[in-house]
Amino acid sequence: MTEQQNTNRQGHTSFLIFSASLRENSINTRLAKLATQVIGKNGGTVDFASMSEFDCPSFNQDLEVDNYHPEGAQEFKERILANDAFIIAAPEYNGSMPGILKNMIDWVSRFRPQPFHQHHALLMSASPSMAGGNRGLWSLRIPLEHLGTRVYPDMFSLATAHEAFDENGGLKDKTLAKRFEDNLVGFMNLVEASKHYPCIKKAWVEFLGEKTDKETERVE
Repeated sequence: MTEQQNTNRQGHTSFLIFSASLRENSINTRLAKLATQVIGKNGGTVDFASMSEFDCPSFNQDLEVDNYHPEGAQEFKERILANDAFIIAAPEYNGSMPGILKNMIDWVSRFRPQPFHQHHALLMSASPSMAGGNRGLWSLRIPLEHLGTRVYPDMFSLATAHEAFDENGGLKDKTLAKRFEDNLVGFMNLVEASKHYPCIKKAWVEFLGEKTDKETERVE
């Protein structure tokens, strides 16, 4: 990507990035921090968060009195709506997603309008295992897609992650590092295109001489 392309993109697309682990030395947090570096390097704006900011009590509909929502759910709703897309680095617990993450998703889904709808998401994981925590990501896709999230097809799972990082927080394997960056840049391009495409469609319709009245507002 050229310097001019980076300049054009800067400030146009913003990404909420967080690790779905509360552990202080989590390898998924390391992966999330690496993603922030790549996003910034390629001209994106980063909103880096901690899972502790989104932690919620166990979901219980009996608590939903007077439009009650936990502070963690309220915080996530505000952060997801303030950004164009979000990226989660999630550990795999017993072949599935972390319970704390699913619990947060359940609480946030109770807001109206429902904030996950039509937001873009990229899922990644890191694990000491050879599968890199990939099974957990497949389980995470289910509730997110059910809620209308546009989950990026290419997930990234880092195997033997406890040995994968260098002393500067990058990936030792240069081929793997390039694949990681290419995956993130591909996601950034999709988010940027999705954000600006309705404006381009409208401009093209008007260029062809059709006014964007009530009948043609569908292009927006």
